[in-house]
Amino acid sequence: MSTTRKSPAQEKLLTPTEVAALLHVSPVTVRHWALDGKLAFETTPGGHRRFTRAAVEQFAQEQGVKLHGNATPAVRVLIVDDNHDLAGYLRELVAGLSNDILVEQAHDGFEAGEKLHSFRPDVVLLDLKMSGMDGFETCRRIKHNAATRHVRVIAMTGYPSVENLQQILLAGAEVCLPKPVRVPDLINALAFNEHI
Repeated sequence: MSTTRKSPAQEKLLTPTEVAALLHVSPVTVRHWALDGKLAFETTPGGHRRFTRAAVEQFAQEQGVKLHGNATPAVRVLIVDDNHDLAGYLRELVAGLSNDILVEQAHDGFEAGEKLHSFRPDVVLLDLKMSGMDGFETCRRIKHNAATRHVRVIAMTGYPSVENLQQILLAGAEVCLPKPVRVPDLINALAFNEHI
């Protein structure tokens, strides 16, 4: 019995984020490899880079890198905070909890809106007080959009007043953690135990 192989046009193309999960690197690293001509890619009509599984496997073999299971990680977390240092710290912290967690960050509500559609997070770790679109409005938009209402929102604030807590919970957040965020509280709120 013969088997038919999918033509390149029929094969599912992987995003830089999915390739990053396979190779256990950041999406930025994948983009650099593509731009340096090390990792073959195709360009979509919208100008986005996409990769075939065969190209990723060939690259991994040439580089002596082991592929890690599925192209889709167990959990995707988007950190939204206009404090770049804190966002970077939280990114490292959350990413270090498990190899099955992929983390991206955004620094305002508008950038978060873009990443909700390109990165497709399962969880958003959201600061309340940001310039431009604040965390309250960002949360409302996440929860009122049919494409993103399933996304879990964990809020954070340096101003944990009763009014702020009530307002963000009404907007759809599961919980609001006071800043500075205590690591055990964050891990408990994210409920990653099954992935670690």
